[in-house]
Amino acid sequence: MQAPELQVSEWFNTNEDLRLSDLKGKAVLIEAFQMLCPGCVMHGIPLAQKVQRHFPSDKVAVIGLHTVFEHHDAMTPVSLKAFLHEYRITFPVAVDTQGAGPLPETMSAFGMRGTPSLILLDQAGRIAAHHFGQVSELQLGAEIGYLLAGRAASTTTSPRTEVSGRCDDSGCPV
Repeated sequence: MQAPELQVSEWFNTNEDLRLSDLKGKAVLIEAFQMLCPGCVMHGIPLAQKVQRHFPSDKVAVIGLHTVFEHHDAMTPVSLKAFLHEYRITFPVAVDTQGAGPLPETMSAFGMRGTPSLILLDQAGRIAAHHFGQVSELQLGAEIGYLLAGRAASTTTSPRTEVSGRCDDSGCPV
C-alpha cells in the first residue's frame, strides 16, 4: 500500500519541508510520538535515534512525527522545540496537522492506534511495516535489512497489551 503524504503544520530540525514523495529511493522510518508519552520517551524516540546513527542517511531517512491527540495545551511547538533540544533529537520532526475530529490528519491517514507508532516505508514509498508500542531492535533491524537488500519486509503490527485509554511505559492508545 502506498503511504499517504504527511500532513504537516510545522517542521523542526530541517531547513526545508520534506515530502515522502521526495524520499523515494530510501527506506523511510516515521516515528510518531507525543512528548508526554512515556513509551515514546523510553522506547520510540531512542530507537529512531539508533536507526539514524547506525544506518547511512543516503539509504535510510528517519522522520519524527509529533502527533498530538491529548494534552494539546501542554504540547505546543514551543514546548516541542525545547523537548527536541533537551533530548538531543536531530532528525527532522514534523508537527501533525490537527484534524477536524479528535485525531491529527496524518495519524488518521495512516490508521495509527496511538503513540509510539513506527511506520517503515520501502524505497518506493509503500508501507512495509506498521508497529504500535515498543518495537524490538532486532525485528526493526531485520525489516530495514530486508529493504536495503531489495526484499519486501512483512507488513506487521507489533503485538501489545491494550491499556484502557491511559499512557504507560508501552505507549498511549487513542
